[in-house]
Amino acid sequence: MLVKRYGILNAEIASVLAHLGHTDAIAIADCGLPIPVGPQRIDVSIRKGLPSFVDVLDEVREDMVIEKVVFAEEIKTRNQKLHAKIVERFPDTPIAYVPHEQLKILSSGCKAIIRTGEATPYANVILYAGVIF
Repeated sequence: MLVKRYGILNAEIASVLAHLGHTDAIAIADCGLPIPVGPQRIDVSIRKGLPSFVDVLDEVREDMVIEKVVFAEEIKTRNQKLHAKIVERFPDTPIAYVPHEQLKILSSGCKAIIRTGEATPYANVILYAGVIF
């Protein structure tokens, strides 16, 4: 029986977000990002393209105070359409870019990595938790 009125219904994602502290990080990833040993793997992919990276990002953004975001530098040239959609969602949040290989290394320090069904290149982000005060 569903008892939540609103917010993220996925129990694993809701739990991870509830347990984050200031500067803790989570990643939202496309279906191809290698997930290292360490972070909790939350696989919400159903099939290629479903759910999309943006759908998952939008829901997480509604529930999480985000202090900083990090993308792979390559998204700016290799996935311009998605990059434009993402940047507009973070008008007041610092955005950093690192080489994709560095993003993969940084992902090993995340509390969790949410794997989506996204099948476009460099659709990966690391979100750093802020505080509500």
